[in-house]
Amino acid sequence: MQVAILCGGLGTRLQEETVFKPKPMVEIGHKPILWHIMRYYACFGHERFLLCTGYKGDSIKDYFLNYRNRSRDIEVNLGDASVSVLSNADEQLDWKIRIQDTGINTLTGSRVKRALKYLDDDVFLATYGDGLCNVNLDALIAHHQKSGRLATVTAVRPSSRFGELGLDGDSVTSFEEKPQTGSGWINGGFFVFHKSIFETLSDAPDITLEAGVLQQLARDRQLNVYRHNGFWQCMDTHREMVLLEDYWRTGRAPWKIWP
Repeated sequence: MQVAILCGGLGTRLQEETVFKPKPMVEIGHKPILWHIMRYYACFGHERFLLCTGYKGDSIKDYFLNYRNRSRDIEVNLGDASVSVLSNADEQLDWKIRIQDTGINTLTGSRVKRALKYLDDDVFLATYGDGLCNVNLDALIAHHQKSGRLATVTAVRPSSRFGELGLDGDSVTSFEEKPQTGSGWINGGFFVFHKSIFETLSDAPDITLEAGVLQQLARDRQLNVYRHNGFWQCMDTHREMVLLEDYWRTGRAPWKIWP
């Protein structure tokens, strides 16, 4: 399946880093968190990506345009602008990446709407560009297919700062974005979507995925839930960036399932 990744936000709560780069390019273990997310999806065979960029999106384009040279030793001859490869990288990736500028101020639901023209599959995967998880993607997709609903959201149980889900069996009955209080299952991203959800949206740039799409799907009982009791961590703050870096540095990163 194709994987759409939302990479366009301003990252205002991580300004120590995002004044220079978009949040998906903030590094964990000398690689952008975006790379970690993509590497995880690729472990399940999902190697076709659509990156929905906005704020400082050129840095994401530059990273992947120069990816091969970043990963190997080279010799540059400034006289004729030739480049010679001195050593090939050990890592061999076969990813196909589409990078789309979806607008600096565009909100999340509108970003997906604008991405439809580059999404080939009727059913696709989607996530945010700032969260890591060890969810079983095969089980997530199978659960979605069994549900017969238009969308599936992965529910997780960290501290309650994000979209809190009201659940009835495998159905989402309510979706409240960033509640002031409360605990329980919250929106962890890692979605499965049918394109038809977004095809009827307006072309306005101010539709959020959370309040503008998921709440309506919950009201229509078309939002399925996959409960994930394992690891999930977003990177909204400097403290969370340090936490993820510590996981990686100490060899305890739960999302690292590749050799």
